[in-house]
Parts: sequence; structure tokens; C-alpha cells
Amino acid sequence: MPETLAIKVADGSFNCYVARPRNVASAPVIVVLQEIFGVNAGIRSIADDYAAKGYIAVAPDLFWRADPGLDMSEAEPGDWARGFALYSAYDFDGGVGDIAATVAAGRTLQGASGKVGVTGYCLGGLMTYLTAARADADAFVSYYGGGTEKYAGEAGSVSKPLLYHLAEEDEYIGKEAQVTITAAFKANPKIELHSYPGCNHAFARPGGNHYDTAAATLANARTDAFFKQHLS
Repeated sequence: MPETLAIKVADGSFNCYVARPRNVASAPVIVVLQEIFGVNAGIRSIADDYAAKGYIAVAPDLFWRADPGLDMSEAEPGDWARGFALYSAYDFDGGVGDIAATVAAGRTLQGASGKVGVTGYCLGGLMTYLTAARADADAFVSYYGGGTEKYAGEAGSVSKPLLYHLAEEDEYIGKEAQVTITAAFKANPKIELHSYPGCNHAFARPGGNHYDTAAATLANARTDAFFKQHLS
């Protein structure tokens, strides 16, 4: 059964959705970072899938300071507007601190092996990259992190393995931005970048309008192999 984990930081506390594997004495932890819609059904399903694969999945509420417990749907136009407003006002530096606190808590969870990976989508993809550059975990997997090109200069600070999935027709990460990201990442052997031709932003979102079965299956297989390699 899913559980809730409360994490305290300097200016308050936030909750995380936790999904555990069955009949596993010790498991690595994967921190799953949300899109702009909060820890919604899609993010919870991804966490549940990781639990089914033998991981302890922890999905922190990144928008807790502004709108705690947010659970929206990409199918609702009003939720898009609300999500973008929260994204525009989001404190990325504070978010990295929250994720670092989640990673630290994950290392000491009951039943945790001590190894922690971080993955995220869209906003969460950007936050995965920033956490890789500024904080610590054992492995990172980012899916199409919007705004990554603005922080491309931090790629050299990534010291743990990072896998990055980039959609070639991403409407939020244009061709020029992709060139910037690719060039910055090539200079760091810790970063592995894969591009997916013909795919839009959120191509790996379960049930999303731009979901691409073939690309999502390939990306997720790469992610599974990557986490197995670095968290086992």
C-alpha cells in the first residue's frame, strides 16, 4: 500500500508519495519528480511502476510552498494555466534543496539499500538535471527538462551518472536550445544523451496526448538498464 513521507526543511515540511515493492528486504530508492501538474495520477503510476520493478519510489510535492497537495490533470485547460503560473513563480534553488532533502531521507528509509536515483519529467526533468549539477545522488535520469538550455553552463558540475532523454520536436525545447544542450553535455563523460526523432514534449507521459509508445518504451528500457547498472 502507498504511504506518505513527511520531510522537514528549514522553512517548513512537505509530503511525498511513497510506493514500496512487495516482499523485498532491501531496495534502492528512486525519487520521482513531477511535471507542472503536481503529484498526480500519472506521477503516482510511474512511482507504482518503479515499486513493481523492485524499487522504493518517493515522489515529493515540489509545489508545497505555493499549493500543497496539488493533483491536476493535463486533460483540463484550466489546470495547464494554473500549472504554468506555479512554474513561472517556482523557486528552482529552493526546489533543489527540497530534492536534496528527499534524497537524504531516502537513504535512511526503512528497507532502503542506501542507493538513491532521481528521475523527473518536464519541470521534474529540469530539476533532475539541476540536482545532478548542484547536489548528490547515485544516478539521475531526466526526461525533456524544459529550460535546461538556460543552465547548460552547469553541465560540467555533474559528477554522477546522468541519462537525459530529449524529444527532437519538443515544442518547449526548440532546435537552438537542443544544440546548446547537446554541445554542453558532450563535454562531460558522465552525461549520456539520447534524442528521439519525431517526438514531442511529454512523449513518455502515460496516457498523454503526445505519448509515443515506441519512443517511450525505448527510453524507459534505457532508464531501467541505467538504474540497474548504477543502483544495484
